[in-house]
Amino acid sequence: MTHYKKPVLTPAIVLKAIIYTNVIMFIISLIYSGKNMILSLNPFYALTPSMDVLNFLGASGRLPIIKFEAWWSLITANWLHGGLLHILFNMMALKTIAPLVMKEFGLFRMFSIYTLTGIAGFLLSYFGNVYLTIGASSGLCGLIGAALYFGKSRGGQWGQLVYKQTSGWVVTLVLIGFLMPNINNWSHAGGLIAGIFFGWVLGYNERRTENIFDRSLAVFFVGITFWLLAKSVIQGFFLIYS
Repeated sequence: MTHYKKPVLTPAIVLKAIIYTNVIMFIISLIYSGKNMILSLNPFYALTPSMDVLNFLGASGRLPIIKFEAWWSLITANWLHGGLLHILFNMMALKTIAPLVMKEFGLFRMFSIYTLTGIAGFLLSYFGNVYLTIGASSGLCGLIGAALYFGKSRGGQWGQLVYKQTSGWVVTLVLIGFLMPNINNWSHAGGLIAGIFFGWVLGYNERRTENIFDRSLAVFFVGITFWLLAKSVIQGFFLIYS
């Protein structure tokens, strides 16, 4: 009788890990903010962490990069959020787009695309003179860009369906960028363009299966992301409570 081992990593586990990390970082930012946290009935500002706290936890933009040379914030900013509505919207979007990208690109390439496009979005924000910026939407736009590339490149009924769906998301992003306050359109544009690019560079499953390079790249990004987030949390703890 043949026994098949269940894979240690599944799309559900990877998705939960990303969401839980975002939620944990949001809770930590609120705890560190203390009385400086904004408690507002306005949903756009409800449970808003202190800007100073977000800054030392890893927010990106002109301020942290020029004043503190915090280039590492290009990675950490993708895991921070500026309010309850902000994180809820981004995590709901992640639950929609990430499974599709994991299905077509694989778990490891999905995480690499998420990280690389987050970096690209915040780097473009820096050149666009954005003062301070955070949020998973940069990496989310990267995943949308990768799915957009997949749909257009693959073609056929499934490819056309994916392309049509992701094109609709792009239109929604543009509308949100113009209609809602405090939206960083630079990070959205940078993430989206980078997603198309890295979707093409890394390829999807029907072009080639994931290999040792894909796994190693993703493990590297997981390691450096965890180290940078943990470092900022620990340093913040001693800064506030010492």
